[in-house]
Amino acid sequence: MQNQTSLTNPDAHRGPTGTNRHLFGLNPKGYFMNFDFDGDYEQRFPSDAMYEELGPNARVWKTYLAETNSLDENIIGEARDGLDSMLVFAGLFSAVVSTLLVQATQNLQVNYTQVTTSLVFELVQIQRAVAVGASVTDIPTSLLSPTTKAKPDNLNVWTNGLWGISLSLSLSVALATVLVKQWLHRYLAVHSGTPRDRSHTRQFRYTGFEKWQVLNIIGVLPVIMHISLAFFLVGLVLFL
Repeated sequence: MQNQTSLTNPDAHRGPTGTNRHLFGLNPKGYFMNFDFDGDYEQRFPSDAMYEELGPNARVWKTYLAETNSLDENIIGEARDGLDSMLVFAGLFSAVVSTLLVQATQNLQVNYTQVTTSLVFELVQIQRAVAVGASVTDIPTSLLSPTTKAKPDNLNVWTNGLWGISLSLSLSVALATVLVKQWLHRYLAVHSGTPRDRSHTRQFRYTGFEKWQVLNIIGVLPVIMHISLAFFLVGLVLFL
C-alpha cells in the first residue's frame, strides 16, 4: 500500500514543509536533483525501455551518478577542510621563518660596522702616537679590513642551514596544497552530457585520482609540515 501511494502521489516522500529530502544532508545535483534520496532507485528513476538498459539515459547511469555524487562530496569535503587549514598554517609559518632567516644570514657576512669601528680605533691610536712622538710602527694593525672574508662559526652555519631546510619544506607544502586544491576543484567540476557520458567522465577522473594517490599525498603534507617545524625548533635553540 505504501509503495502504491508513493507511485501515485509524488509528494508522499516530502517533509512537512514540502521540500525534498537530502542525501546525507547534501543537496542532490545533476540529473537526480529532483528525486527523493531514500535508496529505492526503482521508484526514483523510470524503468528503461527494452534494449535500452545501457543507453545514454539508462537508469544504471543515473543510479551511478546518484551514489558517487554523495561519496565524492564527503571525501572531497573532508580533504578540502584539512587543506585550507594546512595552507594557512604553511603560509604563516613560512613568513615567520623567512623573517628570522634574514636576520640569521647576517651572521654569515662580514660585519662592516665592526670593521669601521676597528679601523677608526686604529686611526685614533696612530694620532695619539704622533702627538706624543711615539713610533707609529708600535701601533698594532687592525685585524679587520674591507677585504676581510667572513668566517662564521659552526653554530651560525647550522642555524641558517636548519632554517633554510625548514623554509624550503614549508614552501613545498604550500605549493603542493595549492596544486591539490586545484585537482579537487577539477575533480568536482560539473560537466555536461548524458548520464552515460557523465558517468564515464566521473569514472575516468576517479581512476586518475586513485592512480596518483591524491589522498596519500594529502596525508603526507602534515608529516612534511611537522618535519619542517622540527628543523625550525632545532635551529631556534641553536640561535638562542
